[in-house]
Amino acid sequence: MAERIVIVGAGQAGLAAAAKLRQEKFEGAITLLGAEGVLPYQRPPLSKAYLLGKLEAERLSLRTSDFYQQQQIDIRPNLPALSIDRTAKTVATRDECLRYDHLILATGSRPIRLPARMTDGVDGIFYLRSKADADSLRPFLRNGVRILVVGGGYVGLEVAAASRQVGAAVTVVEMAPRILNRVAAEPTASYFRNLHRSQGVEIREGIGLTGLKAHGAAVLAALEDGSSLSIDAVVVGIGVQPDTALAREAGLEADGGIVVDGFGRTSDPSIWAAGDCATFLHDGEMTRLESVPHAIDQAEHVSRNILGAAISYRPRPWFWSDQYATKLQIAGLNRGYDRTTVTPGATEGSMTVSYLDGDRLLAVDCLNDARSFMQAKRRLGL
Repeated sequence: MAERIVIVGAGQAGLAAAAKLRQEKFEGAITLLGAEGVLPYQRPPLSKAYLLGKLEAERLSLRTSDFYQQQQIDIRPNLPALSIDRTAKTVATRDECLRYDHLILATGSRPIRLPARMTDGVDGIFYLRSKADADSLRPFLRNGVRILVVGGGYVGLEVAAASRQVGAAVTVVEMAPRILNRVAAEPTASYFRNLHRSQGVEIREGIGLTGLKAHGAAVLAALEDGSSLSIDAVVVGIGVQPDTALAREAGLEADGGIVVDGFGRTSDPSIWAAGDCATFLHDGEMTRLESVPHAIDQAEHVSRNILGAAISYRPRPWFWSDQYATKLQIAGLNRGYDRTTVTPGATEGSMTVSYLDGDRLLAVDCLNDARSFMQAKRRLGL
Protein backbone atom coordinates (compact mmCIF):
# COMPACT_ATOMS: atom_id res chain seq x y z
CA MET A 1 0.00 0.00 0.00
CA ALA A 2 1.32 3.44 -0.93
CA GLU A 3 2.19 5.64 2.03
CA ARG A 4 3.05 8.88 0.27
CA ILE A 5 1.87 10.31 -3.04
CA VAL A 6 3.50 13.45 -4.35
CA ILE A 7 1.73 15.52 -7.02
CA VAL A 8 3.72 18.00 -9.07
CA GLY A 9 1.51 20.78 -10.40
CA ALA A 10 -1.09 22.66 -8.34
CA GLY A 11 -3.52 23.27 -11.18
CA GLN A 12 -6.88 21.76 -12.05
CA ALA A 13 -5.47 18.26 -12.66
CA GLY A 14 -3.24 18.27 -9.58
CA LEU A 15 -6.08 19.31 -7.30
CA ALA A 16 -8.48 16.81 -8.90
CA ALA A 17 -6.00 13.98 -8.32
CA ALA A 18 -5.50 14.92 -4.67
CA ALA A 19 -9.21 15.31 -3.97
CA LYS A 20 -10.07 12.01 -5.65
CA LEU A 21 -7.43 10.16 -3.61
CA ARG A 22 -9.10 11.33 -0.41
CA GLN A 23 -12.56 10.64 -1.80
CA GLU A 24 -11.44 7.07 -2.52
CA LYS A 25 -10.30 6.73 1.12
CA PHE A 26 -6.54 6.92 0.57
CA GLU A 27 -5.17 7.43 4.08
CA GLY A 28 -1.50 8.05 3.30
CA ALA A 29 0.29 11.36 2.90
CA ILE A 30 -0.47 13.61 -0.08
CA THR A 31 1.86 16.46 -0.99
CA LEU A 32 0.83 18.89 -3.73
CA LEU A 33 3.62 21.07 -5.13
CA GLY A 34 2.97 24.28 -7.08
CA ALA A 35 5.11 26.93 -8.69
CA GLU A 36 2.76 29.92 -8.92
CA GLY A 37 2.55 30.84 -5.25
CA VAL A 38 -1.26 30.68 -5.14
CA LEU A 39 -3.83 28.00 -4.37
CA PRO A 40 -5.24 26.11 -7.38
CA TYR A 41 -7.56 28.34 -9.38
CA GLN A 42 -9.74 28.39 -12.49
CA ARG A 43 -7.92 29.32 -15.69
CA PRO A 44 -10.80 29.70 -18.19
CA PRO A 45 -12.04 33.05 -16.74
CA LEU A 46 -8.58 34.58 -17.12
CA SER A 47 -9.23 35.45 -20.76
CA LYS A 48 -12.86 36.38 -20.16
CA ALA A 49 -14.59 37.62 -16.99
CA TYR A 50 -11.41 38.07 -14.95
CA LEU A 51 -9.72 40.03 -17.70
CA LEU A 52 -12.76 42.29 -17.87
CA GLY A 53 -12.72 42.85 -14.11
CA LYS A 54 -16.08 41.12 -13.71
CA LEU A 55 -14.67 38.34 -11.53
CA GLU A 56 -12.54 39.02 -8.50
CA ALA A 57 -9.40 37.06 -7.67
CA GLU A 58 -10.95 35.38 -4.63
CA ARG A 59 -13.59 33.77 -6.82
CA LEU A 60 -10.98 32.16 -9.04
CA SER A 61 -9.83 29.80 -6.29
CA LEU A 62 -11.10 26.26 -6.70
CA ARG A 63 -10.96 25.52 -2.96
CA THR A 64 -10.35 27.52 0.17
CA SER A 65 -7.34 26.84 2.39
CA ASP A 66 -9.71 25.08 4.84
CA PHE A 67 -10.31 22.33 2.29
CA TYR A 68 -6.65 21.34 2.14
CA GLN A 69 -6.42 21.34 5.90
CA GLN A 70 -9.58 19.29 6.35
CA GLN A 71 -8.50 16.79 3.69
CA GLN A 72 -4.97 16.64 5.08
CA ILE A 73 -3.47 17.60 1.74
CA ASP A 74 -0.06 19.11 2.29
CA ILE A 75 -0.23 21.85 -0.33
CA ARG A 76 2.87 23.90 -1.01
CA PRO A 77 1.93 26.36 -3.74
CA ASN A 78 5.29 28.09 -3.81
CA LEU A 79 7.58 25.07 -3.86
CA PRO A 80 8.28 23.92 -7.44
CA ALA A 81 9.79 20.52 -8.10
CA LEU A 82 13.33 20.78 -9.39
CA SER A 83 14.20 17.20 -10.34
CA ILE A 84 13.19 13.58 -9.89
CA ASP A 85 15.43 10.77 -8.69
CA ARG A 86 13.64 7.67 -9.96
CA THR A 87 16.00 5.26 -8.23
CA ALA A 88 15.61 6.83 -4.81
CA LYS A 89 11.96 7.74 -5.55
CA THR A 90 12.40 11.32 -4.45
CA VAL A 91 11.45 14.75 -5.78
CA ALA A 92 13.95 17.52 -5.10
CA THR A 93 12.75 20.99 -4.15
CA ARG A 94 14.73 24.00 -2.96
CA ASP A 95 13.98 23.01 0.63
CA GLU A 96 14.15 19.24 0.76
CA CYS A 97 13.86 15.94 -1.08
CA LEU A 98 10.40 14.41 -0.82
CA ARG A 99 10.12 10.65 -0.93
CA TYR A 100 7.21 9.15 -2.85
CA ASP A 101 5.63 5.76 -3.43
CA HIS A 102 3.74 7.18 -6.41
CA LEU A 103 4.35 10.45 -8.21
CA ILE A 104 1.75 12.24 -10.35
CA LEU A 105 2.95 14.79 -12.88
CA ALA A 106 0.31 17.44 -13.57
CA THR A 107 2.72 20.02 -14.91
CA GLY A 108 0.34 21.51 -17.47
CA SER A 109 1.52 23.53 -20.43
CA ARG A 110 3.30 26.77 -21.22
CA PRO A 111 2.51 29.40 -23.85
CA ILE A 112 4.66 29.35 -26.95
CA ARG A 113 6.71 32.54 -27.00
CA LEU A 114 7.86 34.72 -29.82
CA PRO A 115 11.55 34.34 -30.68
CA ALA A 116 13.78 36.61 -28.59
CA ARG A 117 15.08 38.31 -31.73
CA MET A 118 11.55 39.66 -32.30
CA THR A 119 11.03 40.99 -28.79
CA ASP A 120 14.40 42.23 -27.53
CA GLY A 121 14.11 45.70 -26.02
CA VAL A 122 10.34 45.87 -26.50
CA ASP A 123 7.94 46.38 -23.59
CA GLY A 124 4.22 45.72 -23.67
CA ILE A 125 4.30 42.09 -24.81
CA PHE A 126 1.88 39.80 -22.98
CA TYR A 127 1.04 36.12 -22.86
CA LEU A 128 -2.01 34.71 -21.14
CA ARG A 129 -1.72 31.44 -19.29
CA SER A 130 -1.53 32.21 -15.59
CA LYS A 131 -3.25 34.55 -13.16
CA ALA A 132 0.00 36.52 -13.01
CA ASP A 133 -0.18 36.95 -16.80
CA ALA A 134 -3.76 38.23 -16.55
CA ASP A 135 -2.84 40.57 -13.69
CA SER A 136 -0.09 42.06 -15.85
CA LEU A 137 -2.38 42.54 -18.84
CA ARG A 138 -5.49 43.91 -17.11
CA PRO A 139 -4.20 47.44 -16.46
CA PHE A 140 -3.38 47.87 -20.16
CA LEU A 141 -6.91 47.12 -21.32
CA ARG A 142 -8.80 50.37 -21.38
CA ASN A 143 -10.64 52.63 -23.73
CA GLY A 144 -8.57 53.93 -26.61
CA VAL A 145 -5.45 51.75 -26.34
CA ARG A 146 -4.31 49.92 -29.45
CA ILE A 147 -3.95 46.18 -28.97
CA LEU A 148 -2.41 43.74 -31.43
CA VAL A 149 -3.41 40.11 -30.89
CA VAL A 150 -1.02 37.67 -32.53
CA GLY A 151 -2.82 34.40 -33.21
CA GLY A 152 -6.45 33.79 -34.15
CA GLY A 153 -7.11 30.76 -31.97
CA TYR A 154 -9.66 30.67 -29.17
CA VAL A 155 -7.46 32.38 -26.56
CA GLY A 156 -6.49 35.13 -29.00
CA LEU A 157 -10.11 35.72 -29.99
CA GLU A 158 -11.25 35.73 -26.36
CA VAL A 159 -8.64 38.37 -25.55
CA ALA A 160 -9.74 40.34 -28.61
CA ALA A 161 -13.35 40.23 -27.40
CA ALA A 162 -12.42 41.33 -23.88
CA SER A 163 -10.20 44.12 -25.20
CA ARG A 164 -12.89 45.41 -27.50
CA GLN A 165 -15.46 45.38 -24.72
CA VAL A 166 -13.37 47.88 -22.74
CA GLY A 167 -13.05 50.12 -25.78
CA ALA A 168 -9.61 49.17 -27.04
CA ALA A 169 -8.82 49.29 -30.76
CA VAL A 170 -8.01 45.69 -31.66
CA THR A 171 -6.24 44.08 -34.60
CA VAL A 172 -5.88 40.29 -34.87
CA VAL A 173 -3.22 38.85 -37.17
CA GLU A 174 -3.24 35.16 -38.02
CA MET A 175 -0.46 33.68 -40.16
CA ALA A 176 -2.59 30.67 -41.21
CA PRO A 177 -5.04 31.17 -44.09
CA ARG A 178 -7.84 31.81 -41.62
CA ILE A 179 -8.60 32.12 -37.93
CA LEU A 180 -9.29 28.89 -35.98
CA ASN A 181 -7.49 27.05 -38.77
CA ARG A 182 -6.27 24.18 -36.59
CA VAL A 183 -9.32 23.70 -34.45
CA ALA A 184 -12.53 24.42 -36.38
CA ALA A 185 -14.10 24.22 -39.82
CA GLU A 186 -14.74 27.27 -41.97
CA PRO A 187 -18.39 27.77 -40.92
CA THR A 188 -17.31 28.20 -37.30
CA ALA A 189 -14.42 30.44 -38.30
CA SER A 190 -16.74 32.48 -40.50
CA TYR A 191 -19.18 32.95 -37.60
CA PHE A 192 -16.45 34.35 -35.36
CA ARG A 193 -14.87 36.42 -38.14
CA ASN A 194 -18.18 38.12 -38.76
CA LEU A 195 -18.87 38.48 -35.05
CA HIS A 196 -15.57 40.20 -34.34
CA ARG A 197 -15.75 42.45 -37.36
CA SER A 198 -19.26 43.50 -36.34
CA GLN A 199 -17.75 44.58 -33.02
CA GLY A 200 -15.04 46.64 -34.71
CA VAL A 201 -12.11 44.21 -34.56
CA GLU A 202 -9.80 44.20 -37.57
CA ILE A 203 -8.92 40.64 -38.54
CA ARG A 204 -6.04 40.05 -40.94
CA GLU A 205 -5.62 36.43 -42.02
CA GLY A 206 -2.74 34.77 -43.86
CA ILE A 207 -0.32 37.40 -42.54
CA GLY A 208 2.39 36.73 -40.01
CA LEU A 209 4.25 39.03 -37.67
CA THR A 210 7.88 39.57 -38.70
CA GLY A 211 9.15 41.88 -35.98
CA LEU A 212 8.50 44.27 -33.13
CA LYS A 213 10.48 47.29 -32.12
CA ALA A 214 10.11 50.08 -29.63
CA HIS A 215 8.96 53.37 -31.17
CA GLY A 216 8.86 55.99 -28.45
CA ALA A 217 6.15 54.97 -26.02
CA ALA A 218 4.56 52.75 -28.65
CA VAL A 219 5.48 49.50 -30.37
CA LEU A 220 5.91 49.20 -34.12
CA ALA A 221 4.76 45.81 -35.44
CA ALA A 222 6.02 44.75 -38.88
CA LEU A 223 3.87 42.30 -40.84
CA GLU A 224 4.68 39.88 -43.65
CA ASP A 225 2.87 41.91 -46.28
CA GLY A 226 5.20 44.85 -45.67
CA SER A 227 2.72 46.87 -43.67
CA SER A 228 3.26 48.00 -40.10
CA LEU A 229 1.10 48.89 -37.13
CA SER A 230 1.74 51.36 -34.33
CA ILE A 231 0.30 49.83 -31.18
CA ASP A 232 0.43 50.11 -27.40
CA ALA A 233 0.57 46.42 -26.46
CA VAL A 234 0.85 42.98 -28.02
CA VAL A 235 -0.94 39.89 -26.75
CA VAL A 236 0.53 36.67 -28.10
CA GLY A 237 -1.75 33.64 -28.35
CA ILE A 238 0.01 31.24 -30.70
CA GLY A 239 -0.58 28.07 -28.77
CA VAL A 240 0.92 26.17 -25.87
CA GLN A 241 3.36 23.34 -25.43
CA PRO A 242 3.22 20.67 -22.73
CA ASP A 243 5.57 21.16 -19.82
CA THR A 244 7.66 18.00 -20.11
CA ALA A 245 11.01 19.33 -18.87
CA LEU A 246 10.92 17.55 -15.51
CA ALA A 247 9.84 14.28 -17.13
CA ARG A 248 12.49 14.45 -19.84
CA GLU A 249 15.26 15.19 -17.37
CA ALA A 250 14.15 12.16 -15.38
CA GLY A 251 14.40 9.97 -18.48
CA LEU A 252 10.66 9.41 -18.92
CA GLU A 253 9.30 8.92 -22.42
CA ALA A 254 8.01 12.21 -23.83
CA ASP A 255 6.90 12.91 -27.38
CA GLY A 256 4.51 15.81 -27.80
CA GLY A 257 3.66 15.36 -24.12
CA ILE A 258 4.52 12.93 -21.34
CA VAL A 259 3.61 9.55 -22.82
CA VAL A 260 1.19 7.55 -20.64
CA ASP A 261 -0.63 4.27 -21.16
CA GLY A 262 -4.34 3.75 -20.85
CA PHE A 263 -4.06 3.73 -17.08
CA GLY A 264 -2.23 7.06 -16.98
CA ARG A 265 1.11 5.50 -16.16
CA THR A 266 4.36 6.80 -17.66
CA SER A 267 7.31 4.65 -18.72
CA ASP A 268 8.09 4.39 -14.98
CA PRO A 269 5.38 2.35 -13.19
CA SER A 270 5.59 4.55 -10.09
CA ILE A 271 5.09 7.79 -12.03
CA TRP A 272 1.81 8.90 -13.59
CA ALA A 273 0.76 11.96 -15.58
CA ALA A 274 -2.54 13.72 -16.28
CA GLY A 275 -3.97 16.82 -17.92
CA ASP A 276 -2.41 19.11 -20.51
CA CYS A 277 1.06 17.61 -20.07
CA ALA A 278 0.08 14.01 -20.90
CA THR A 279 -0.29 12.32 -24.28
CA PHE A 280 -1.96 8.96 -24.75
CA LEU A 281 -3.23 6.62 -27.45
CA HIS A 282 -6.86 7.30 -28.35
CA ASP A 283 -8.62 5.87 -31.41
CA GLY A 284 -5.27 4.92 -32.93
CA GLU A 285 -3.64 8.37 -32.51
CA MET A 286 -1.46 9.85 -29.83
CA THR A 287 -3.71 12.48 -28.28
CA ARG A 288 -3.15 15.40 -25.96
CA LEU A 289 -6.13 17.45 -24.83
CA GLU A 290 -6.20 20.95 -23.39
CA SER A 291 -9.45 21.26 -21.51
CA VAL A 292 -10.63 21.51 -17.94
CA PRO A 293 -13.07 18.56 -18.12
CA HIS A 294 -10.33 16.30 -19.49
CA ALA A 295 -7.81 17.44 -16.86
CA ILE A 296 -10.25 16.55 -14.09
CA ASP A 297 -11.35 13.25 -15.64
CA GLN A 298 -7.85 11.99 -16.38
CA ALA A 299 -6.47 13.06 -13.01
CA GLU A 300 -9.29 11.31 -11.15
CA HIS A 301 -8.75 8.27 -13.34
CA VAL A 302 -5.07 8.18 -12.41
CA SER A 303 -5.92 8.41 -8.72
CA ARG A 304 -8.31 5.50 -8.93
CA ASN A 305 -5.74 3.41 -10.79
CA ILE A 306 -3.02 4.16 -8.25
CA LEU A 307 -5.41 2.71 -5.67
CA GLY A 308 -5.90 -0.42 -7.78
CA ALA A 309 -8.90 0.23 -10.03
CA ALA A 310 -7.03 -0.85 -13.23
CA ILE A 311 -9.48 0.94 -15.54
CA SER A 312 -8.39 2.07 -19.00
CA TYR A 313 -9.09 5.73 -19.72
CA ARG A 314 -11.35 6.91 -22.50
CA PRO A 315 -11.66 10.70 -22.75
CA ARG A 316 -14.96 12.52 -23.00
CA PRO A 317 -13.77 15.61 -24.88
CA TRP A 318 -15.77 18.79 -24.63
CA PHE A 319 -14.71 22.41 -24.54
CA TRP A 320 -16.18 25.90 -24.53
CA SER A 321 -15.38 29.49 -25.41
CA ASP A 322 -17.19 32.73 -24.54
CA GLN A 323 -16.82 35.77 -26.80
CA TYR A 324 -19.10 38.80 -26.40
CA ALA A 325 -22.59 37.28 -25.91
CA THR A 326 -21.75 34.15 -27.89
CA LYS A 327 -21.16 30.82 -26.17
CA LEU A 328 -19.42 28.16 -28.21
CA GLN A 329 -19.73 24.61 -26.92
CA ILE A 330 -17.70 21.85 -28.55
CA ALA A 331 -18.28 18.13 -28.09
CA GLY A 332 -16.11 15.38 -29.55
CA LEU A 333 -12.90 15.55 -31.58
CA ASN A 334 -13.21 16.87 -35.12
CA ARG A 335 -10.24 15.03 -36.58
CA GLY A 336 -10.75 12.73 -39.59
CA TYR A 337 -14.00 14.26 -40.81
CA ASP A 338 -14.87 14.25 -44.51
CA ARG A 339 -17.70 16.80 -44.44
CA THR A 340 -19.50 19.28 -42.28
CA THR A 341 -23.12 20.32 -42.05
CA VAL A 342 -24.58 23.53 -40.63
CA THR A 343 -27.93 23.43 -38.84
CA PRO A 344 -29.64 26.65 -37.72
CA GLY A 345 -30.63 26.72 -34.06
CA ALA A 346 -33.98 27.60 -32.57
CA THR A 347 -33.02 31.21 -31.84
CA GLU A 348 -31.68 33.93 -34.11
CA GLY A 349 -27.92 33.68 -34.58
CA SER A 350 -27.62 30.20 -33.15
CA MET A 351 -26.35 27.26 -35.15
CA THR A 352 -24.53 23.95 -34.94
CA VAL A 353 -21.67 22.80 -37.13
CA SER A 354 -21.46 18.99 -37.28
CA TYR A 355 -18.31 17.11 -38.28
CA LEU A 356 -19.02 13.78 -39.97
CA ASP A 357 -17.12 10.81 -41.35
CA GLY A 358 -19.68 9.39 -43.73
CA ASP A 359 -22.79 9.25 -41.59
CA ARG A 360 -20.87 8.96 -38.32
CA LEU A 361 -20.94 12.05 -36.11
CA LEU A 362 -17.48 12.90 -34.76
CA ALA A 363 -17.95 16.32 -33.18
CA VAL A 364 -20.07 19.46 -33.07
CA ASP A 365 -19.50 23.19 -32.63
CA CYS A 366 -22.67 24.61 -31.06
CA LEU A 367 -23.01 28.38 -31.17
CA ASN A 368 -25.58 29.67 -28.70
CA ASP A 369 -27.28 26.33 -29.14
CA ALA A 370 -27.16 24.56 -25.77
CA ARG A 371 -29.95 22.14 -26.64
CA SER A 372 -28.07 20.77 -29.67
CA PHE A 373 -24.91 20.53 -27.56
CA MET A 374 -26.61 18.34 -24.97
CA GLN A 375 -28.17 16.19 -27.65
CA ALA A 376 -24.80 15.77 -29.39
CA LYS A 377 -23.07 14.84 -26.12
CA ARG A 378 -25.58 12.06 -25.59
CA ARG A 379 -25.21 10.89 -29.20
CA LEU A 380 -21.42 10.87 -28.85
CA GLY A 381 -21.58 8.99 -25.58
CA LEU A 382 -20.02 11.85 -23.61
